[in-house]
Amino acid sequence: MERFSLSTLDAWLLQEVLAVTGQPPIRYVAQCGAQALPADGAYLATVRFHSRNALLRLILDPDTGFGDGFAEGEITVEGDLVGALAATFRAMNLRRRRGWLSGLVSSGLAALQPRDLRASSRNARHHYDRGEDFYSHWLDRQMLYTCAYYPVPDLTLEEAQIAKMDHVCRKLQLRPGERVVEAGCGWGALALFMARHHGVEVKAFNVSREQVRYAQWRAREEGLERKVEFIEDDYRNIRGSFDAFVSVGMLEHVGPEHYADLGRVIQNAIGRRGRGLLHFIGRSHAEPLSTWIRERIFPAAYPPTVGESARVLEYADYAILDVENLRPHYEKTLMEWLSRFEAALPAMREAESEDFLRAWRLYLAGSVAGFRMSALQLFQVTFAGQDYTDIPWTREHLYTQRAIDLQTSTRSKESWMAAMS
Repeated sequence: MERFSLSTLDAWLLQEVLAVTGQPPIRYVAQCGAQALPADGAYLATVRFHSRNALLRLILDPDTGFGDGFAEGEITVEGDLVGALAATFRAMNLRRRRGWLSGLVSSGLAALQPRDLRASSRNARHHYDRGEDFYSHWLDRQMLYTCAYYPVPDLTLEEAQIAKMDHVCRKLQLRPGERVVEAGCGWGALALFMARHHGVEVKAFNVSREQVRYAQWRAREEGLERKVEFIEDDYRNIRGSFDAFVSVGMLEHVGPEHYADLGRVIQNAIGRRGRGLLHFIGRSHAEPLSTWIRERIFPAAYPPTVGESARVLEYADYAILDVENLRPHYEKTLMEWLSRFEAALPAMREAESEDFLRAWRLYLAGSVAGFRMSALQLFQVTFAGQDYTDIPWTREHLYTQRAIDLQTSTRSKESWMAAMS
């Protein structure tokens, strides 16, 4: 009798999950064998709960319940993980309902998390200071951990990341001898690219000790240590006078309460005559990331809207020159990362726990779904001071003959790599 009662409870809970997620094409199966199917019976993946506790945790705390359950192996997805997440998000969006899988790419109420100097350093270490060994399994050879740029779809990840750096430099219109400051430099690829290909001097700031150590090693290996200085410090401690400011993938970590601080930093760095670029994950409307991602993967991360990001520039009356949304490019980048990540799982198991690897697989797959369903965007915003006069009449400088060749030549990848060599 008890077994029957609990099985009936599981079946009821599964039906509740199916209802609140908007009847997506997903089959939900409890440990006892009870299942719930969409009305038409068709499904593209199966979500299986391996304990009653996992199902109850999901009902009581949908966001962290699913994320932690998946990471711990108590919840598994059989079939297309990305497709299942995207389909569920689509179903809930149509119903204008919030549910547990939407938490992978969005969340309800914002949670205030500290982003002062000490907290920012701690947050960065949590995500980035796993060393280059972990990331080298699935990033490109230059260790760029930001959206790539595909001027043609068939570029490899390595080629598309080179294209991204070139795209950024074109937007900045760098000239030999200029001084550039970079806030949040990752493993140093962009700073080294700017110095090597555009003859500029770069000061690059980063709070991740592991990333700075690796970047400094690369600078020495490539003979660029006199052109590029990598500094382990927070963006708020940037000092000096520069011609251009660039930040790729850092604004998400700043937090809206510190946008004025960043604006003051930029104003002190480039004044009225400088120009700059912000590259960041954003949203179409103000909404935080999920609690699970902020607590388990990206502490204190917040993807702003274009309007929110403008508050950084409004402080010093900077003019926005151009806004580009590279959302499809980031979906493609993330799909490549996820594919490489899954292929490298046997090798990574030697150093990382299964819970950790499952959590990161879910994070990457959920991010793909977020960009695919337009819950997340990727913005590049270029701006300039009041006294900057060299503003292009058109976007022609972004799409020169080299870029045109990429779009028309049957040997597009080879053309691109030859042009950049």
